[in-house]
Amino acid sequence: MAQETRMRDLETTRLPAGAVLIVGAGLAGLFMALKLAPRPVYVLTSMRQGEGSSSAWAQGGIASAIGAGDTAEDHARDTINAGDGLVDERVAMILASEGPDRVRDLMKYGVEFDTDPRGDLVLSLEAAHGRPRVARVKGDLAGKAIIETMVARAREADHITPLLGWRAETLLSDGKGGIAGAMARKDDGSLMAVEADITVLTTGGIGGLFKVTTNPKTSRGDAIGMAAVHGAVIRDPEFVQFHPTAIDIERDPNPLATEALRGEGAILVTKDGKRFMDAYHPDGELAPRDDVSRAVFAQIQMGAAPFLDCRGAVGAHFPHEFPTVFQSCMSEGIDPRTDLIPIAPAVHYHMGGINTDDQGRTNLPGLWAVGECAATGIHGANRLASNSLLEAIVFGNRAANAINADSHVSRRTDNIGPQPWLAMPNDVSETLRRGMTEHCGVRRNANGLNILLGIIADLTEQVGEANPLIAARLIVAGALARTESRGGHFRDDYPKESTPPRSSYIIYSQLF
Repeated sequence: MAQETRMRDLETTRLPAGAVLIVGAGLAGLFMALKLAPRPVYVLTSMRQGEGSSSAWAQGGIASAIGAGDTAEDHARDTINAGDGLVDERVAMILASEGPDRVRDLMKYGVEFDTDPRGDLVLSLEAAHGRPRVARVKGDLAGKAIIETMVARAREADHITPLLGWRAETLLSDGKGGIAGAMARKDDGSLMAVEADITVLTTGGIGGLFKVTTNPKTSRGDAIGMAAVHGAVIRDPEFVQFHPTAIDIERDPNPLATEALRGEGAILVTKDGKRFMDAYHPDGELAPRDDVSRAVFAQIQMGAAPFLDCRGAVGAHFPHEFPTVFQSCMSEGIDPRTDLIPIAPAVHYHMGGINTDDQGRTNLPGLWAVGECAATGIHGANRLASNSLLEAIVFGNRAANAINADSHVSRRTDNIGPQPWLAMPNDVSETLRRGMTEHCGVRRNANGLNILLGIIADLTEQVGEANPLIAARLIVAGALARTESRGGHFRDDYPKESTPPRSSYIIYSQLF
């Protein structure tokens, strides 16, 4: 059992020897927790497990080479091509070759993927895939269904203990360059220090740093901020993927019109129904996401508002094939069976993150990272559609196996004490989000990025080095340093790619 002591209003919890502290309760965290059995696992999350995680919002599904005739080599090749020169090819083969077995694990856990009358998985085609390989649940409910199943299995598991209602704020140093747990806070300001021999960050992405996003507003790069101040290497933070078809209605965050709609034949049109993607890319609606996002953004800039036309491709089947999109549209008086869906590009996924090896280890002893907050080299400059959920389970499994196979030293923090509450008031958050969307969005340039660095510096003066401000600064610094356009990163002032392709590696202390 964890040992608890109190220091005034600071609670201290020491986990059992060899226990794992997982920060975050999305797919990566919960899948990894299950795979760590029988090792004791403590899952620290600010909400009920899975609620509010980006995993639960994933609509398209999960990609893997599980279908007849598909191969890991083909899936890896599509992943590498989408990543625009920066994908680690060895890691791409790991993802593609281990993916089918991890999807089968989800099925064993109870995820009910869509199947045909013979019981075979119904696989969908999405952008930049050479063949249909995306498994879905009730059309667009894959993320929600997978998380609900993972939560149910985690609640049944004797080795998993939830630490609910706590939001991790900082990592605890062991005084020797390693990490010995995390400091967390409740909404009422009370603190809890959780000492652990093994700490894993699985907190998701950075979409909440931007005003226009499909991610939960709580996805603000906290893991990057927490790890960076301790000297963790951050890889490729400038690569942010913009989903081209967020539904452009008064909603924060923006609901998503899944890529699977275009896989089914939906087209991008102007308000008078004229297609425009052929003028931007030979693959039209199924071009890589960054190309489609820039095309949609260009239409908006020229005053030719873009729409998604699903009337012919989906039509009357919308309510049961894509219920989430259907409900989002109908809530604003848009009937996608007969109406065009207004769209805009929105931040959807972060390719960069905390640099790890192919088993989740960071450069800080005792600290691991898995899922969207990590950067293994699998996504490069642009993530292949529906590889995100697969990444969570493949590398969650690999990290669990590595932790269970390793011997671990006992880690104790060298200093536990009260710390200031670096809150982000609403006005500060909104200033940051507007600045990130305006100056570090689909199209970037040195002038705008330097203006944004000034905004971030001013906000840091107001509230201190809050994790979202640290993460934002790293993203902007990476975007300013990358004087080329590649994948999800486009510079008006450097529109061409430079050679050879290179990843960026940043340590936070280098920015001062």
